[in-house]
Amino acid sequence: MIIPHRACADAGAGAVLSLAIVATAVVFGLVAVSLAGGLTARQRVVGASDLAALAAADTASGAVAGEPCERAARVAAAANAVVSSCQIDGLVVGVTVVGSFAGIPITSRSRAGPPP
Repeated sequence: MIIPHRACADAGAGAVLSLAIVATAVVFGLVAVSLAGGLTARQRVVGASDLAALAAADTASGAVAGEPCERAARVAAAANAVVSSCQIDGLVVGVTVVGSFAGIPITSRSRAGPPP
């Protein structure tokens, strides 16, 4: 009578475990890259909002010729964003800029003007 060897029943389990570990690492890597891309897009929109508000405030104060909201729209467009609203209150300008990442809208609001 031949007694079956117990170790043969587990043959290949290490390969399956290795594949599962590699697949988990790939999934976590893709999630990290997507998250980093989203955060980068958010910072781009925040920067576009800040720069658009500063450019509009400079135009409102007379330091630069032109229309403040037009200037803000041009600055935002240079960063692949769109000004969705622009409010002028004397020399203080508030802008709302919208960008997107993977079809998800990202909104940022900024104000600029002389100190109170």
